[in-house]
Amino acid sequence: MSDLPSLNTQTIWAILKEEIDEATVNRLVWHYLGYRYDESAQKWDTSNVPEDWRSQYPEPPDFIADRPPTVKLTRSIPKENKQLLKEKLGFKGYKIGEFGPPQTRRATAANWLLNYMQENGIEIN
Repeated sequence: MSDLPSLNTQTIWAILKEEIDEATVNRLVWHYLGYRYDESAQKWDTSNVPEDWRSQYPEPPDFIADRPPTVKLTRSIPKENKQLLKEKLGFKGYKIGEFGPPQTRRATAANWLLNYMQENGIEIN
């Protein structure tokens, strides 16, 4: 997964602005959740995935297309970090009539990644 964009605020904004395709958004979240694809075994290695994710999703879920894994992603963000997009990036949300479930799920993925950055000491600027 070395072809993934760097985890930084530019990438978070690109997710929100839909400049990064859905497959890449999913791959970013999968990567930081710990999913790795083992080419030689032709299967997903989940040894670094938290147990609650690994048991429910032995293969990485589609966070943009499917609501249940996105709800789980939202619930996994600590309360104090739920508003990071607004607090750290000044993201005001999408305008009414200009968004639907895919944009909302992108925002959830972006906030989860921003939370990952916060919790792992990755600079947010």
